[in-house]
Amino acid sequence: MSPDPQRVTVSIGERELQLSSLDKPLYPSGFTKRDVIDYYARIAPVLLSHLAGRPVTVKRFPQGSHHPGFIEKNVPKHAPAWIRTVTLPRRPDGRWGAGRDGRDDREQREQRDTTRYVMVDELATVVWLANLAALEFHTPMWRVGPDATPLPPDLVVFDLDPGAPADIAQCCRVALRLRERAGADGVDLVPKTSGSKGLQLYAPVAGAAWGPEETVAYAHTLAEELEADDPGLVVSRMAKALRTGRVLIDWSQNSGSKTTVSAYSLRALDRPTVSTPLTWDEVEAGVDGGADTLLGFGPHEVLARVDDGGDLFEVLVGPGRA
Repeated sequence: MSPDPQRVTVSIGERELQLSSLDKPLYPSGFTKRDVIDYYARIAPVLLSHLAGRPVTVKRFPQGSHHPGFIEKNVPKHAPAWIRTVTLPRRPDGRWGAGRDGRDDREQREQRDTTRYVMVDELATVVWLANLAALEFHTPMWRVGPDATPLPPDLVVFDLDPGAPADIAQCCRVALRLRERAGADGVDLVPKTSGSKGLQLYAPVAGAAWGPEETVAYAHTLAEELEADDPGLVVSRMAKALRTGRVLIDWSQNSGSKTTVSAYSLRALDRPTVSTPLTWDEVEAGVDGGADTLLGFGPHEVLARVDDGGDLFEVLVGPGRA
């Protein structure tokens, strides 16, 4: 059997990886696995700072973004030994039950009641996941500590999702109102595109030492306030029937069990778009008719934006995490 011309071995630092099917299109536009790996390798210097310390959930699309993919939380069984992982209980309280005979059944239930997440803290791990057709990287609003236990949330997020015929322009209007309202509490929001239809606004809250319940409650309160102020534009309730022509402020993304697409992650759409950090000037321009340009940032544009302006989300990283 002749060797696979699309299978290559690469060395990244001390790691050796086997890459395969590099010319396989992963987007209908023709963007290949080679292109996906190249983008993630080049954006890694900023992407890694936003993944560091967070258990990562990926969305994999082995047949391409135009075919059904799947969400993967547990590290694949074939992962190389050097991939760093963290095992966390699926139950929010982290406690274990007792077996029928009254004994602790931790060993018997460990695989069922825990998730073994990948910790993406080096370039080789990013490339390894990209080679598995992991197009999207999603993370929670909290990190794990040195002892592999979840820390209090260090971020709060507002996920703005437009219900047609509302669009990105309406998201920009809501974003500016949220910025003003949160700013009154000393919470400074920074915006990014979702990479799909809407916007997401983040703020660092580690210094406030908020617990998981507090970030959810705070985001919910602001969402309800904005809905009360302008019910024709904003909705805070999750029922899909209520979203038509309005912007949902999804406050539930702050739940400890939820994840949100990471800054600089690709999205699995017809063409490769990126969840892209923005300036507030761009959001303001979006209200005045320039919103359509916010939806289409692709890999090459995002790399150029970082080269020109650096990481607009750097304020979220925190000291010692870059």
